Amino acid sequence: MWKSRPCPTTLSRRSLSSAGFTLIELLVVISVIAVLIGLALPSLAGSRREARAVPCASNLRAVGQALAIYLGQFRAYPASYVYGSSTAGTDWSLGDQGGTNPNPVNGYVHWSAFLMGDGGLVPEAAFRCPAAPKGGAPATNPGSNAANWDPEFLQTNSLGSSSPTEPPKDRQAGRMAYTANAAIMPRNKFAPGGLRRNQLVRESALTFPGTTIVATELVHKNDWRTVFDGTTSRSHRPISPLLGVTTGDDVYDEPDTGSSPAFEYASRSTIIPWSEIGADMLGYGSNPINAVGRSHPGGGKWVGGTANFVFGDGHGERMSVLDSLDRKLWGDRFYSLTGGNTQVRMGP
Repeated sequence: MWKSRPCPTTLSRRSLSSAGFTLIELLVVISVIAVLIGLALPSLAGSRREARAVPCASNLRAVGQALAIYLGQFRAYPASYVYGSSTAGTDWSLGDQGGTNPNPVNGYVHWSAFLMGDGGLVPEAAFRCPAAPKGGAPATNPGSNAANWDPEFLQTNSLGSSSPTEPPKDRQAGRMAYTANAAIMPRNKFAPGGLRRNQLVRESALTFPGTTIVATELVHKNDWRTVFDGTTSRSHRPISPLLGVTTGDDVYDEPDTGSSPAFEYASRSTIIPWSEIGADMLGYGSNPINAVGRSHPGGGKWVGGTANFVFGDGHGERMSVLDSLDRKLWGDRFYSLTGGNTQVRMGP
């Protein structure tokens, strides 16, 4: 009996339909893949940021360990920075530590120099952070190594020169990703000037070393304009959120108030949002607590991120600048200031 056969056209359509995707199905698959990639990219970016945070924390802990060794040798923390008494070495004169540098050609002696020198307690590379532009900020006087200058900001040294020459050359790590707590490692104001002046802080002075920040990361926004005052880098400066109860940021003229705390923590309102972080966050005209880093995951979009911190007992933690302020982790005294009362108000 004769039977009909499917025509070639019908067979071809059925074969194509069973052998592969239709155009609509292929477009759906491509769309799903695109959505999955879009979801995965933020996670991958976060993973990369997290990976860069780990060596930054490791380097900062190494710096903290070097500080512990230094303390064992000298029984006091180094100054955050001083004016050098010559163009080389770490010697400085007390009489030179008042106002402006009497010998700009001598440059600064930074706390990193005390840890890199005297037997090399820590390598210079420990002061760098892979998450930071170029590993860290340039010194005020970078010297003859052009790689340590930031010409995009038309950087000049203390003598007004933009050429990679020396002197002056700061005794400081070529690239600096970290900054010190001014209440532990003070700036150079050791000469008499106001009611109070700075003093070196002895190891035994810290009441609660395990909850007192010694150093943290500097803030940046893909470049180092955050530490530049015009064309001058201020990466040598320390930071502190502690203020005088009556004088605010003029802590050197804070009167001795007897039994009442003479100092207090800056309020939360002094923290500016990530969107407003800009040039000269280390300027003394505003609270330099905003110079604390915000480059690692966490902390919330408003703050911008977290930073690594190292404490007086050598351990490290990562948190936001707001957390450090809320938890009052910068000290219960303004240890680096003279006077009969350096207590900090710890209550609300």
